[in-house]
Amino acid sequence: MSSPSIHSASRYWLWSIAIWGGFGLVDATQTVFVMRAEGMHHYWYRLFWTMLVAWLPWMLTTPLVLQLSERHPPTQWRLASTWTAHLLTCALLGLAHAGWVAMWESLLNPWALTPGPDPFPQLWRHKFLGGLLSYIILYALILFVAHTLRSREQIARQQTETARLNEQLSKAQLSALRRQIEPHFLFNTLNAIAGLVRERRNDDAVSMIAGLSDFLRRVVEDSDRQQVPLSEELEFTQKYLDIQKARFADRLQFNIDVPAEFLAAQVPSLILQPMVENAVKHGIAKRVQGGAIRIAATHADGKLTLCVYNDGPCLPVGWEQRTSGIGMLNVRTRLRSLYGDDFELNLHNQNGGVEAFVSVPYIPPDRSDDETVNMTTEASVAEHV
Repeated sequence: MSSPSIHSASRYWLWSIAIWGGFGLVDATQTVFVMRAEGMHHYWYRLFWTMLVAWLPWMLTTPLVLQLSERHPPTQWRLASTWTAHLLTCALLGLAHAGWVAMWESLLNPWALTPGPDPFPQLWRHKFLGGLLSYIILYALILFVAHTLRSREQIARQQTETARLNEQLSKAQLSALRRQIEPHFLFNTLNAIAGLVRERRNDDAVSMIAGLSDFLRRVVEDSDRQQVPLSEELEFTQKYLDIQKARFADRLQFNIDVPAEFLAAQVPSLILQPMVENAVKHGIAKRVQGGAIRIAATHADGKLTLCVYNDGPCLPVGWEQRTSGIGMLNVRTRLRSLYGDDFELNLHNQNGGVEAFVSVPYIPPDRSDDETVNMTTEASVAEHV
């Protein structure tokens, strides 16, 4: 009785017929065979029928009891109306069952009594009083099942609502992250374009404007996707680096070292750009001679790890106690909403520079993506200087 929906009337009846019909069949079969095995005298066809149809009142009234339990839930046991409704219903159901069984025993005399069964009113009263405890137990069982079904539905609705809210939260965080990208990056890029114009490097300025336009178009077009193939994320990050390359010229060098078999794996959208931006802002921009950025990916123990390394300067002592940037905080919150605690995001000094890495569950590519991977492999893993 745990599968049907508490709000589905058709399932009320189907499960009530199946369960009480099963009880009746087992009860009738067991009673007849036990009595025959013990050599007791009875009309076994009549007895089988009487025991079988004895459960019919419960079969017909169980859906009504389930509906009544919705209006008067057992959890509201402190209300007098709850007790009144259920006690009255239980009593009426017991009277109906006792009268029904008494009628068939009066008509068929299945127990082969001599000179015959008691008169119907006396038999009815006897059946009701004798079965009073069983009526209370069976009625309480129905209420318990109703409460269990309702609780399961509430949990299922809560889980669905939680999943929906988590999805909305992830989308809102992704949108916030995109809005974080645009202002200061846009201002810095426009200033760089203005500098190129003043230096009469018009071709570089035009290229930078085109790159900026393409970058912002991708930000808008992909705003609803939570996850994208790694190849797309690398392509998007590369466009960002191309713009920064126009800004920093020879001061910025970068390369992308990602095995081809990882390019179709699903990763959170805009996961690399904040890490690369940190490398540019806190690494390249602070050094007169500039530096290099390296993006790599590895796969181990069911996790895909993306690393962004820049060759300095190193993180200062006590940097862990300082407040992280908004972009990285957004990334961490998004990862938690997508994967719970099954991710890792960290930043540490490494080989005279700084390495940021994120590790998420590895989602292997579909075979249908193989052709796309082969087409994008060379462009995505080529070294850019």
